[in-house]
Order: sequence, then structure tokens, then C-alpha cells
Amino acid sequence: MAGLNLTLKIWRQKDANTKGQFETVKINDVSPDMSFLEMLDIVNEEQMKQGKEGFAFDHDCREGICGMCSLVINGMPHGPDHATTTCQLHMRKFKDGDTIVIEPWRAAAFPVIRDCAVDRTAFDRIIQAGGFVSVNTGAAPEASTIPVPKADADRAFDAAACIGCGACVAACKNASAMLFVSAKVAHLSFLPQGKVEAKKRVLAMVAQMDKEGFGNCTNLYECQAACPKGITVDYIAKMNREYLMATATYAEKVYGKD
Repeated sequence: MAGLNLTLKIWRQKDANTKGQFETVKINDVSPDMSFLEMLDIVNEEQMKQGKEGFAFDHDCREGICGMCSLVINGMPHGPDHATTTCQLHMRKFKDGDTIVIEPWRAAAFPVIRDCAVDRTAFDRIIQAGGFVSVNTGAAPEASTIPVPKADADRAFDAAACIGCGACVAACKNASAMLFVSAKVAHLSFLPQGKVEAKKRVLAMVAQMDKEGFGNCTNLYECQAACPKGITVDYIAKMNREYLMATATYAEKVYGKD
């Protein structure tokens, strides 16, 4: 199969405080079997051979499990393929002569480090606020010590598939992190080990999310469409229920039943 000849419009930006712009790069004879990131590696090699600086983009495992790759491709987080990260996207999804626009995640809470690499430590701080269970460490307990209903285990497992890439934030016009936070809240609250701190957890994580400057959810479902792991907005509903119960409980403790 003949190679692809493509025009790339790549976002270049020195840092979060510097104005950015698109740079047009042409690349020829791209194998359709290449991954998108392999294609970008070749672009950077050519740039460096010409004495130019390669452009920065995040990547790590290149297997769709680490959540590091974070490119908006032709206006779609992770590109045109469904339930696929950027590193799993292959060039066969594009046609010869295509123009591909490559941008970073765009959100106030994700400041640009350089070019298409953004700072997503806001997610880390949300996890630090409550995305854990307080237990003694040591040898793994017997798996059947605490029975968990199959339906709850399945839903917890589905929520835990979240890789924290931030595509949900990039897809949302409000830059909301509700899908990410709800997945982290839900996968713990469905399990007995997470129920002890459930109320404290949801209040702390939502408060930290607001503090980081993420927007609110207005039920556009763009996050669900962009999520490479197929996490649904059902988890946002679950988190909202948890949040309402937690606020009611804490209000009763502070102000009394009346």
C-alpha cells in the first residue's frame, strides 16, 4: 500500500505565558500501519535533521494504559477513532492528502508546558484529596474474606478503567472534570473497603476539583464520547447522589435535623 502524503498543522507554544501558533509541516510516504505517535517521531527526526527543534508531546507506555498521550486531533481528543487513545490510533484512519490539525488539551486547569504537552497535576491533587482508602498495608488479604456482589464488582471495575488522561476535560466546553472525578469516586464507593470514607471522599474530591478551576457539568455527554475507556455519564449521576447524601449528613451534624 502506498505511503500517505500529509500536511500537519502542529501547535507550537514556548510555555503557558507565551502566545502560541500553528506551524505547518509536510510529511511524505507515511506508512498506514504506523501509529500516530510513530508518525510524530518521524516528524521530529526530520525537524532535528534540519537543525530545528522538535515539538513536545506527552507519551509513555504507547499501549493505551498509562493515560499520558494527550493530543486533540482535528478537533477530537485522541483523534477520530472510538474508544482509542492517541497512541493506539493508526495512520490508516487518514487519507492521502489530508490536513491534520494537532493541538494540546485546552483547559485553564491544564496549563501548557510546551507545545502539545500540558500539566495535568491537577488530577493528582484531586486524587490526593480523597481518591484512596485508609488501610494497613502488608500481605494481600484472602480474596473471599469480604464478599462483593457481582454487579457492584463489575461497575467498580468499569469505573476503575479510567486512565486519567483528561480527554473528558478536553472534550467539554466547560472543561469539566466530572467524569474523571466520578470514576474515581465510584470505583471505591461501590466496594465495601471504600464505603467507610465515602462521604468524606466525595466532599473532599469535589472541593479540590472546584479549587483547581475545572468547570461544571451541563450534561453535554461529550466526555463520554471522548473517553478512550468507554466510561459513561452514569458515574456522574452516582457521584451526584453520593455528594447530596454526604452534604445532607454533614449538614445534619452541624445544624441538626431541623
